[in-house]
Amino acid sequence: MTNRIWPGLTFLAICAIGSGARYAIGSVYSAAEAIQLLEALSRAGLYLGSAIATASATVLALMLTLIGMLRRMDKDFDEEAYRNVDLVAKLATASLMMSLLVLLAFVLPVGEFEELPATWYKNLYEILFAGCVLMTALIAATVAMIYLTLRRVMEKITPGEDV
Repeated sequence: MTNRIWPGLTFLAICAIGSGARYAIGSVYSAAEAIQLLEALSRAGLYLGSAIATASATVLALMLTLIGMLRRMDKDFDEEAYRNVDLVAKLATASLMMSLLVLLAFVLPVGEFEELPATWYKNLYEILFAGCVLMTALIAATVAMIYLTLRRVMEKITPGEDV
């Protein structure tokens, strides 16, 4: 259970940094300002979302490889090792789904909607910013969990007490 503390703290730290960044940006006062912020966010968000989607899909494939490797090794791995791999897979899947949702939202032609109320743009900006922070926090927690899982595997297969 202690293996889940570091990924949780990593997730919360990234969320706190994202909240601080949102606070530093300040309030969105008008629809025109929100549209400009959305355009700036979408440029960076498309790259961030595609990078996280790629990383998450790669992690899922590598977890399949790790499971196969664990099954073929002579060492007996405890149930915790398999739970760690399961948690990595869950986090990577959540990261992948969140990045796909954010990527889908960023393809909306934001400036083309003329009949929408001004608050719609502000709300869309808040939701997309939160989505970017959430997918970044999820992939950061995934990386922390991967480290802990690999450390557990290395402790089992490394001779001596060097790990």
